[in-house]
Amino acid sequence: MAGLASFDVSTGADLQEVDNAVNQATKEVAQRYDFKGSKASIAFDRAKATLTLVADDDFKMKALLDVLQSKLVKRGVPVKNLELGPVAPGAGDTVHREIKLTQGIPQEKAKAIVKALKDRKFKKAQASIQGDEIRVQAPSKDELQEVIAFLRTQDFGLELRFGNYRG
Repeated sequence: MAGLASFDVSTGADLQEVDNAVNQATKEVAQRYDFKGSKASIAFDRAKATLTLVADDDFKMKALLDVLQSKLVKRGVPVKNLELGPVAPGAGDTVHREIKLTQGIPQEKAKAIVKALKDRKFKKAQASIQGDEIRVQAPSKDELQEVIAFLRTQDFGLELRFGNYRG
């Protein structure tokens, strides 16, 4: 096994950046005229990596989500990793929506990524699932670059990050 180069494929958001984006969005909502007197709020549960949005109606919910997404993009948080829950009626004539942040590659998506790599038939690259990451190994660094280029062209519904490169 000597001489194998490898890298890890992972996904996730920096929770501090999410927290900063939520604070910025909350400040903007407090300043905006269309939210004056409304019950719009954004709550971030860091332990569960979930966001809870509360608004007066569907229109304000969409506006609140737009504000939040724009702040997340500015902070470099991948919006592709947000799992938007349904808009549900809440207490006191409000609607709420829960958004989950994907931290780590889910098992089904990891299997789909490994299958896509095997179907593409790279010469000697091997992919293995390790928890919520995927490790790709190959004897040639050039082949690893080809694998990264291939994965960037695919859409698995996640923002993939490539790190822990060992040559």
